[in-house]
Amino acid sequence: MKKIVLLFVLVASISVFSQKKEKTLITIDGEKTTVSEFKRIYEKNLDAIDNEEAKSITNNLDLYINYKLKVKEAYAIHLDTLPSYKREMESYKNQLSAPYLQDTTFIDQLVKEAYFRTKNKVKAKHILMRLPREASPRDTLMVYNKILELRERIIKGEKFEAIAAQYSEDRSAQDDPKTGRKGNGGNLGYFSAFNMVYPFEVAAYATKVGEISMPFKTQFGYHIMQVDDIKESKGEIEAAHILIRDTTAVGKMKIDSIYVKLKNKELFEDLAKKYSEDPGSKNNGGKLGKFGAGKMVKSFDDAAFALENVSDFSKPFRSQFGWHIVKLLKRHPIQSFDEMKVELKEKIKKSSRMQLSEDAVVNKLKKEYTITEYEEAKKILDRKNLRAIPKDSLQNTLISINDKNITQETFISYIRNRRHLAVFKLFEMFKEDQILTYYKENLIYTEPEYAYTLKEYEDGLLLFELMQEKIWAKSSNDSIGLQKFFESQTDTYATTDLNSVKGQVINDYQNFLDKNWIADLRKKSKVKVNKKELKKLIKFYENK
Repeated sequence: MKKIVLLFVLVASISVFSQKKEKTLITIDGEKTTVSEFKRIYEKNLDAIDNEEAKSITNNLDLYINYKLKVKEAYAIHLDTLPSYKREMESYKNQLSAPYLQDTTFIDQLVKEAYFRTKNKVKAKHILMRLPREASPRDTLMVYNKILELRERIIKGEKFEAIAAQYSEDRSAQDDPKTGRKGNGGNLGYFSAFNMVYPFEVAAYATKVGEISMPFKTQFGYHIMQVDDIKESKGEIEAAHILIRDTTAVGKMKIDSIYVKLKNKELFEDLAKKYSEDPGSKNNGGKLGKFGAGKMVKSFDDAAFALENVSDFSKPFRSQFGWHIVKLLKRHPIQSFDEMKVELKEKIKKSSRMQLSEDAVVNKLKKEYTITEYEEAKKILDRKNLRAIPKDSLQNTLISINDKNITQETFISYIRNRRHLAVFKLFEMFKEDQILTYYKENLIYTEPEYAYTLKEYEDGLLLFELMQEKIWAKSSNDSIGLQKFFESQTDTYATTDLNSVKGQVINDYQNFLDKNWIADLRKKSKVKVNKKELKKLIKFYENK
């Protein structure tokens, strides 16, 4: 029984987009279903039908009428008002609308861009001036001017590394007098796509070799950057290492003695297991898995990618973690664009770049929609006790999008638990959120396939709840009813022991309950079939 129901859950449809002149096939209490609507669900169902009898137009029409009657009953008893149903539908709407919130052309451009930046790695150094997340425009301008002054000093001849070591707020650039660690002077080594936050990556590939960028902003603050080199990437590698954490002369002697053993043909894997102080890799012979340029600290990156041949190992070198020897295990060259585009698209979908695709949709909608901001109502943005304003004082229209008015109260609800950003930024976020909300609310009018799919799920979910209540739960929990049904069917079962055939009896009882229920529903409703159109439909599929 459940299989039949679920089949029609999947294929049920709506007539929202049916044209007025289309012929009506069935009418249920005044609600019409057109010929094309039934054809759509029938043809969609054909792949799941495995015999000729089940393909009968008449049989399928009867099943469809039964389905429509059940859904009608679900609405009549207000199953669509259940909180659990509303939550499920809201979740599904968000899931279903997600692809419509992405600009596919823009994503394709991001994929091509990511491939170029995967194939070509860039070497750069930077200086960072940090900026608080809630920085005022005045504070932002002050930081911008400060880093702009540093840029001018470098252009006039001062060393980038020296300025970075003195002023950069990226700690790796600075010397550490406590540990004696030498700062990197802002040098980041080579990196490629997805190694840095996206705005930093964009700046790196947009700046010419030898030039110093204008200040640019990321989530960390303002940066300036000098690009030292760009060259074709060797792809990813697999490597193993031996680590000695002691950075004193004692540690240096220990790593040197291991290096001598390697030169004397002792196995790298055995030495890693015996001497390495990296607990994450030592038991695996020092293996680190696959990684690309920029994934490891610069000194490790430089040593690993400098190895030419598989099985080559480096001389001992030092990083912030201690002394290492690294061995090249395998190379993974960059694949062709066609081979990589699916993988790159998945990476993009999981990265912050997808926000850019959504931004592209919002910018497009801003041009299509009539959006009005009401300056008088916006004056509440300047009030210090903004979130404490009484609701009855927040009923003025703040924004309108086409024919939809959005009140001040909606904005206050939006920002109530968002206290980490300035109000003017929150207003822009709110406006974009409302534009997308309006777009999603109107998808049922602008995207037929979305509307069909949403209605299928909506009705199917209601029908599932209804069947659970009327048939499935009753057949499982009504032991007296089940026993009476079993006793009334003594000729059907070759036993008097219900428990020995209980699964089959429950299934038969469900069919019995469903049949009687359908009979009752048909008595309650007026169902009319257009016999002329039904004959045409039968003939159409017979000749196909």
